[in-house]
Order: sequence, then structure tokens, then C-alpha cells
Amino acid sequence: MKSIRNKNKIKVVRSIVEGLILAGLLILLLRAFLNFDQYEPFDKDDENIVTGMDNGFIGISYLAVDRSGTETMIGTKRLQEQLEALYQNGYKTITQEDIINYYKNDVALPEKAMFLMFEDGRTDTSIFAQKIMEKYNFIGTMLSYGDKLNTKDQKFLKGKDLKDLEKSTFWELGTNGYRLSYINVFDRYKNYLGELSSLEYYRIKPYLDRDYNQYLMDYIRDKNFIPKETYTQMAARIRNDYELMDDTYKKEIGKVPELYTLMHANTGSFGNNEKVSAVNETCMKDLFTMNFNREGYSFNNRKSSIYDLTRMQPQAYWYPNHLLMRIKDDTKADIKFVDGDLKKKEDWEILKGAAEFRDAVIALTSESEGNGLLRLKNSKDYKNIELSVILKGNKLGTQSIFMRADQELKQYISVKLQNNTIYLEQDGKQIFKLDLNEFDGIKKQSVEENKQMAEEAEYNLYKKNTGFQKTTSMEKQSEVIDKTAKSVEDGAKEYIPPIQIQEAGNRKIDVILKEDKISLSIDDKEVVKELSIHSNSTGSVYLQSAWGEYGYSQRNIADDVYDGVFENLLITGSENSSDILYDNQIHGWNRAVYDIKDTWNNVLNWFIKTL
Repeated sequence: MKSIRNKNKIKVVRSIVEGLILAGLLILLLRAFLNFDQYEPFDKDDENIVTGMDNGFIGISYLAVDRSGTETMIGTKRLQEQLEALYQNGYKTITQEDIINYYKNDVALPEKAMFLMFEDGRTDTSIFAQKIMEKYNFIGTMLSYGDKLNTKDQKFLKGKDLKDLEKSTFWELGTNGYRLSYINVFDRYKNYLGELSSLEYYRIKPYLDRDYNQYLMDYIRDKNFIPKETYTQMAARIRNDYELMDDTYKKEIGKVPELYTLMHANTGSFGNNEKVSAVNETCMKDLFTMNFNREGYSFNNRKSSIYDLTRMQPQAYWYPNHLLMRIKDDTKADIKFVDGDLKKKEDWEILKGAAEFRDAVIALTSESEGNGLLRLKNSKDYKNIELSVILKGNKLGTQSIFMRADQELKQYISVKLQNNTIYLEQDGKQIFKLDLNEFDGIKKQSVEENKQMAEEAEYNLYKKNTGFQKTTSMEKQSEVIDKTAKSVEDGAKEYIPPIQIQEAGNRKIDVILKEDKISLSIDDKEVVKELSIHSNSTGSVYLQSAWGEYGYSQRNIADDVYDGVFENLLITGSENSSDILYDNQIHGWNRAVYDIKDTWNNVLNWFIKTL
């Protein structure tokens, strides 16, 4: 009997918990779908907003929004942080009409004007972005692809959805073009693939570098890069895309949007070929009022052409100060960086870059093409210490911890994580190095093996006709008959994959520095035990983040800012671990509250993704 009563109690508790979760989810969804607010345009007569100074405007364009975020889709929490940072810096959103009046009628813009866009026309973007935009009274333009407006794919907004968005007053409409597809595609081994749809492209993306063009950027060419079409055929193909845009948008939403984003020139013209560019220019000027033509630089002014505007695409992994640093570099304007917890900030001196202190994290953002540098104020006499930290900055870049360092950073002991390799250095000289791919036990692959994998994937994609469409324009691929590729062990050259700019890092680092010995553990595995060093002095602790090189990325290839992320930093005396010199971990009740919030958020994410 007692067992039955206990089971009934468990059922009751479980039902209550499930009810609370569902109630919370219902409130979240109602808030996401129901809108009672109206966008209020900035006051054009307010001299505090429209000062008469012409500072141009910045263009900010997000790829897509997801509640929890992915490698490419920004999460709602990070989006709110970035938009909050822009709001606190005084930015006011402007409309398409404002841009037209700025260029054609010499009408002034706010001193800090921002044009906000969201690309790809995704349903989740409209749901998750709008509530954040409402909070800051921001208006944005939803860009879409014409060929997605009448598909059955629920990931993309349809014509009716776009008209409803426009009625909400927080959205205007624009277009990314009719389609996203690729021509003149070669894999990294110079195998010619021809033309790929966006789905075909993503299926074999791991074997591509940057040897391809977007559909409207060039002639369609053969494997020898000789045009497969005449000028007349090329011009007809490109004009057909614009005609399809015209027909589709008029049918689905009753009009063609005024704003276009040509995908993706980034050449200063409207294509990678002079004649192709001229056709695009004629077509776009006939159909649209303005065009965002380039990406990677946010600033526009009256020297810009209304058909050659530029935008910046903030990435999902950017901390708010990353975005602000890029804007500062583009505009040369005064920027107020995000500090976070001011009490935690007091322990550090910011020497370069910007730093945000939140929960157990210190996010140290480098300067453009430079570094970020923090010094722990009370650490000038540190000598023997134990240090523990989790480094969560992306793999491509540098995060360093300096110990026993002098003010000029000429004498020091440092642990550096750079491009997925760990280094120990003393006074600028390397004393230890470890490739973390080897540490993780990742089997080395030869160039021959990787090439074989690429060719097999390409053949299978062609053979199955992709499974996404009835026909394919992909060039016929040959079946791999000879499968005797040599391995690295056989003496073949190793294939070293490039580190993608968005690849996340996550390494626990533990250091024991005592007298003239240093020990190092990575992810709780000892890799260096009492390595001899020649320094026995005292000094300070510094944290550094550094931009190292342009990361490989088809988009945003010129991101020259890096976020070093130092989590759970703990420094104690090496003789007595209870001698805490610095502690940025979360403890006690604060830890419990943090874990509860994190768990609740994960539960909501699971429900939203699985409903």
C-alpha cells in the first residue's frame, strides 16, 4: 500500500512539473506569435537624434535566427545581447524610405543610423527576432528567395506570411534573389562538378574550398573555364532570374520589394565578369530601387551608390563587443563597449581591446587586426601558482595566459592555445608544443584518402540524382574504381584540414608553476610534468586574445577581430590550494540558480525543436 501511495505521489509531482513546463512553453509561444506593439519611427524633428551631422549609416544583416543558436544561425540570447549593445550606443533603425530620401532627396539621417536586415526568409527568424526588435523599437527588412515563396517547406516564409509581417509594422520586405545555386564548381582537387543547387552544395561542402561562383556572377563555364554559353545565352539566363523574381513576388505578395541583395558579388561591381556585371546592373536598376551588393563592411555614406551598398553579417558566435569592435573600426565613431559585471571588472586592468565579465566567463575581444590584453591588478608578486581555466574561444585564433610577467611582457611563462595547438613559451621562446588533433587521437588522413572520399561522395550525389529534384545540372561524375589510396602510414602526404572560422573550442587547462618547474594538464590529462624552466622570478598574470590570420570562410572572410573566452578561471597558491588568489567560478546558491536557468532553457529548446 505504501509503495502505491509513493508511486501516486511521484505521478502527481511529475504531472505538476510537466504542466508547469507546458504552461511556460505556451506563454513563450503566445508571446512569440501575438503582437500588440507598433513600431514608432524616430522623431525627425528631434535635434538630439537628427543633429545635422552626416555620419552615414551602418548596414547589419543576420543570416537567420534560432532559439538556441547553431554554428550559422544566431540564438535569441546572443541576438538580444547584440541589439541591446547597439541600442545602448544610441543606434536608431532606419527604413528603406529613409535610405532613398538620404540618397535622392538629401534628407538627413539620425546621427547613429542603422539599417537592419535578416536574410533567407526563414519562419524561425520571424518568430524569434520580432519580440527582440519590439523591445528596442527596431524595424528590420526580411529578405527572402523567390523560389521559396510557394514551396511546401515550412522552414521558409510564404507570401501570406510576408504580408502579415509587413502589417506588424516591425518589418519591411526585400529579396535575396530568385534562387541560391552555384555554377563553375570545382572541389579542392580541381574535379569539375559544374552546377549545384543549394542542397547539392551542402551535401558535398566538406570537399569544397572556394572555387565556385554564385548563379548570377559569371558565365557558366566548362572544366577548362571556357564559357559554355554565348553572351546572348548568358544575358537571357540572367534576365530570366529577374523575370522570375518579378512574376513570383507580384503573384505571392502583390509587388516586387524595393530592396535587393545581389548574391554575392563582393567585387565592387555586379559580377565577376565585366559583361555579366553589366547585365546584372541593367536588370537590377529596372526592377529595384536599391541593392546591398557587398558584405564584410558595415559603413555607408553619400559617397556610396544606392546600388552598391554594403553590410556586415554578425556571426552566431560573436560576443557583443566583437560586433561593436567591428563597427568602431568601420565607422571610426566613439563606441561604448559592454562591461558586464562591474564588480568583477574591478579586478582587472584593460590594456587593449574590450572585456565583458558575465557569470563565470571573461570574454576578451581583440582590437581589429590586433589583440586584447588584461592584467590582473593584484598579481604583480605572483610566483608559485596553480591555475585552472576553460578556454572556449573559437579554434582559429589565439588565447594566452601569461604568468610571472613583467610590464613589457618580455619576461614571462605562458600557455598559449593557437589554432588548435597548445604551446608553452618562456620569454617568447617555445619550450613545448602539442597538436590537439594528435592529443584527441584523431586518425591522420592522407591526401589520397581524402580525395578518394571526395570523389565517392560526388559520384554518389550524382548517381542518386541528389534525391531533392527530378533533374540535376551537376556534371556527370565518374565512379571510383581504384580504391587503393595510400595512407599516412604508407608514406602518403597527410591531409591537414583547414580550421573553419566558426569552429568552437572547449579546452580545460590546468597549470602548476612552482620554482623552476612547470606542469600542464589538458582536459584533465597530464601532458607536461615538471618541465624545467630558467625563470624563478615573480610577476603578474595577463590574459590575451589575438587575431592571427584571415580565417577560411566563403562568407565574412575578412573578420579581423577575435573573442578569447576564459571560463571558470581559478588561481591558487601552489603550496596551499586553499590560498585563493583569484576565483571567477560560480559557487553555492548562485551556482544552483544558474544551473536551474540553464536546465529550464534546455527543456524549452527541446520542446520547441521536437513539437
